[in-house]
Amino acid sequence: MVNYFYDCYCILNKVYSDKTFLKQAINSTIIEESNRALTVKTCYGVLDKDIELSYYLKVIAPKSPKLAIRTILKISMYAIKYLGKKPYAVTQNAVELTKKLGKAGASGFVNAFLRKFINSNIELPNEKAENLSVKYSYPLFAVKKLIADYGYKKTVDILSAENTDNFLVFYDVDGENYLKERAVEYTKTPFENVFKVKNFIRNEDYDKGIYTYQSIGSVAICDIVELCDNLLDCCSAPGGKSIRLSYKCTSVTSWDIYPHRVELIEDYKKRMHRDNVYPSCHDSKVFDASFLEKFDAVLVDAPCSGLGVVNDNPDIKLNREENSIKELNKEQISILNNVCKYVKKGGYLYYSTCSILLDENTKIIEKFLRENPDFVVENINSPLEHEDYFGTNAFLPNISGGVGFYVAKLKKVN
Repeated sequence: MVNYFYDCYCILNKVYSDKTFLKQAINSTIIEESNRALTVKTCYGVLDKDIELSYYLKVIAPKSPKLAIRTILKISMYAIKYLGKKPYAVTQNAVELTKKLGKAGASGFVNAFLRKFINSNIELPNEKAENLSVKYSYPLFAVKKLIADYGYKKTVDILSAENTDNFLVFYDVDGENYLKERAVEYTKTPFENVFKVKNFIRNEDYDKGIYTYQSIGSVAICDIVELCDNLLDCCSAPGGKSIRLSYKCTSVTSWDIYPHRVELIEDYKKRMHRDNVYPSCHDSKVFDASFLEKFDAVLVDAPCSGLGVVNDNPDIKLNREENSIKELNKEQISILNNVCKYVKKGGYLYYSTCSILLDENTKIIEKFLRENPDFVVENINSPLEHEDYFGTNAFLPNISGGVGFYVAKLKKVN
């Protein structure tokens, strides 16, 4: 087991120490193939439960150990509590890993800590918001915002929602027949040729563009966008929405501010064989007169906290603070105020996020409308279950398939 622990440590150390995204950390680490599935599951799990595990660390060891030891202990606690590993075996391997990393002096502490963890019944905080933060490993500032936005009961529903399913999108084949022929367990969604699947293993047809993966919330956003000739997807990497919208729009211009992310759109476009998607590197906050009133529609899938998709990206929770939301709000309204100038009269501006915070959703739209009276909200009603906010749609994890998204449709009337 020590090799499996070591592989987990190497991946998580990149996330905790170097701020590497989890998926990148996994891809850049050589790990034992026989334990790959368990290693990946553990790394995702440790990050998903990081706030809870950090709380246990603080209760048992008020004087925080160094990062390497904290990481070993988090892996160990997760393996015991959530993977059902035998406590004595976990403790033994944690001690061995500590020594292997050249930290033999801390091995006694690791042993004593885990013994105390195994034999203790640690109570969660009494204060409501702190209790939810630890119980669901969700940033405390965000829990407080959710309670203010939705009330305590709905916040519990949102935080307790799970998302363990994948969604497959087919375009040029009958997806239902494809899944039936391979005896894949699936459930239909409100969207044609989009299916929720269980235990589906990616095969060579993915590389051929037969199908792709896309969050149900992302599909719902694309469904809101009307058919048009010329659409700008101005924050488009990695390109899932651009590809889907290329089946509805004659031409899709796809921007991203970073060249390496534009390459992701190019790769997606090639895999899915879409010739009407045109990626380029462009800063959506900087006005370009050559695009003035050029597009029938503009989609702003804005940079956001990502707090609606933490089940798929648990490392998001490590780096989100209240101040970072305020900075994102400035960027969101700045992008909207700029790219709205690229919409033709009578055209549409769409705004979306993968956040569940009203600060990033309805409040941004309200601010934009106050500053831009030539736009009005056009009511939408997605077939995916949602909550309505003055004609805009909020997809919440507890009702919308385990994920949180938001979309608004604005028409340019002058």
